[in-house]
Amino acid sequence: MGSPVPPHPAAMPDHPLAIAPLTRPVSDADLRALAELLADAVNAGGAVSFLPPLSVERALAWWRECLTDAGPGVAVLVARDAAGIAGSVQVHPAWAPNQPHRGDIAKLIVHRRARGQGLGTRLMAAAEAAARAAGLTLLTLDTKRGDAAERLYRRLGWTEMGSIPGFAINPDGSPQESVFFYKHLR
Repeated sequence: MGSPVPPHPAAMPDHPLAIAPLTRPVSDADLRALAELLADAVNAGGAVSFLPPLSVERALAWWRECLTDAGPGVAVLVARDAAGIAGSVQVHPAWAPNQPHRGDIAKLIVHRRARGQGLGTRLMAAAEAAARAAGLTLLTLDTKRGDAAERLYRRLGWTEMGSIPGFAINPDGSPQESVFFYKHLR
């Protein structure tokens, strides 16, 4: 899917996690692994657009639709370890004709078994590299206020541009504030 992505340090043979673009056609095994990754994240409290409990079957249906509807230039990057897909992130070029330089980061997900190893940082570096390779110079994203992802994006040099109270809801139905970030790629 999308433009070729230059190799990322995590894809080096001596590294236990390899990050690479997901290519079409996507195998049934990869679709299942992506669904398990999404269900794991959501059921562990991750704020990635779904509410728990999320079944693997529902996550599988979402991934099938997502990958079918992915427009030109969309990059879905996956991190693989010995157990399979351990993480994923997406880069979506902006659809608007007056924004050929801009893209959105979506669904940064790290499986519980791979957390605490810097995989989120490596996935974001790979996403930024994919965006640069596609000619993008500005990226945007949003995340839940107070979430670990918010701290990660700040650490990686993303700039907060504001927040919206009640943008989404938490599993208990309470309003969730979302924080929006941007990053100029140099």
